[in-house]
Amino acid sequence: MNRKAIVLVLGVFILGMIVGGLGLYLAEGRVLRGSAQRGGPGRVVQQLTTDLGLGAEQQKQLETILEETRSRYEKLYETIQPERQKIREEGRDRIRAILSPEQRAKFEEFVRRIDERNKAKKSY
Repeated sequence: MNRKAIVLVLGVFILGMIVGGLGLYLAEGRVLRGSAQRGGPGRVVQQLTTDLGLGAEQQKQLETILEETRSRYEKLYETIQPERQKIREEGRDRIRAILSPEQRAKFEEFVRRIDERNKAKKSY
């Protein structure tokens, strides 16, 4: 019984790491993309303009900095994406191995929903 509990906790921990990593990746991209996607100052620019009293030239410079930083993040993620995918799949395979057939079916549905949600978030 203790072994099952340990395996379950470990599985939840691994899945949490996967979901947390994806959340961080998406959150960073959303914050840094804000300016470019809305065609005007993003939330970060607006917040810093308000909090710091930025002038028009500073806002433009900040937008450029954020866009360049976002671009660098994208290039970095492109280089690590295959390894991230491999780690994600290995974790999912390990989770599948500890599940009963009924649990595995539910897990596959859970994974499908996460993957769909992530695709939808990437498309905007």
